[in-house]
Amino acid sequence: MTAPQEGTVPAGPVTPARPEPARQAPREPGPRGRRQYSLIARDRRFGYLLAAPAVLVLLAITAYPLVYNIWNSFQHDVINSGVPASFAGADNYKRIFTDNQFLPALAHTAGFTVVSVAVETAVGLALALALNRKFRGRGLVRAAVFIPWAVPTVVSAQLWKSMFDPQFGWVNYVLTTLHLPLANTTWLAGKWTSWAAILAADAWRNTPFVAIVLLAGLQVIPTEIYEAARIDGASAWQTLWRLTLPLLRPALMVALVFRTLSSFLIFDVVYAMTGGGPGTSTTVLSYLNWQAFFVYADYGYGGAISVALVVIALMIAAAYVRVFSSEQVL
Repeated sequence: MTAPQEGTVPAGPVTPARPEPARQAPREPGPRGRRQYSLIARDRRFGYLLAAPAVLVLLAITAYPLVYNIWNSFQHDVINSGVPASFAGADNYKRIFTDNQFLPALAHTAGFTVVSVAVETAVGLALALALNRKFRGRGLVRAAVFIPWAVPTVVSAQLWKSMFDPQFGWVNYVLTTLHLPLANTTWLAGKWTSWAAILAADAWRNTPFVAIVLLAGLQVIPTEIYEAARIDGASAWQTLWRLTLPLLRPALMVALVFRTLSSFLIFDVVYAMTGGGPGTSTTVLSYLNWQAFFVYADYGYGGAISVALVVIALMIAAAYVRVFSSEQVL
């Protein structure tokens, strides 16, 4: 038997090659397609027209002041100084690091933010877990818990200021009646006692906000997951740590971002209760910024502090988003 010679085709059935389908030229849209496209484009333009007033209002109340403030931060602009405004370059930003009040105010702000957010998140989570249970009168209790959040901040600050009054305040009266320490404390005259009063006033008003957000997150968690965990013998701590907190992560991120930024930009409670005192022991960045604008009329330096506040706030928000978007959280 001889081998097939080179170039020969082996015997056997040969499958004919299938002809390639002819490529059709793209069709132009017919009258119906053109009419549909025209309707979509008209609806889009109409939507832009409806949104235009809101966009213009937002630009007028946010974008324009922000841009003007950034421009102002590069100016030597002190009202009633007798010197016309002039370009300052980065002098106002350099002044931030040489000002003997800025870094202490930054430390006060950061310390208050860490402590207040930790306390409010822990208490708010406990409230949310309690209010998520079924019990008689739950609706009434929920409404009562959320009342402090509806009180204006300045009103609640003045209320707590009167409560910490050394002679007529409710706090000293209760401590004296129960024979507890700190019964005769002048709360708003000391550094640490002033911070304790500010923290109490801020937590009383803002903890319900954390509870509202976390309660909304708990409401969407299926109850079947907890039933399966109970059947598997999981303890209450394991259920909280392994199930509730991971599933509550989106709501927890919202609560932490809002409360951290709000605490970092705190002004009204400090202004109403201590005025930055005693001395400068409770001066925070927002209060220092207010002083630059409205006490010293130094608009250039005040603009630089405002820009620094915005940049730090954006960095905090970006850090939260980055941390909570990680799969290894919790």
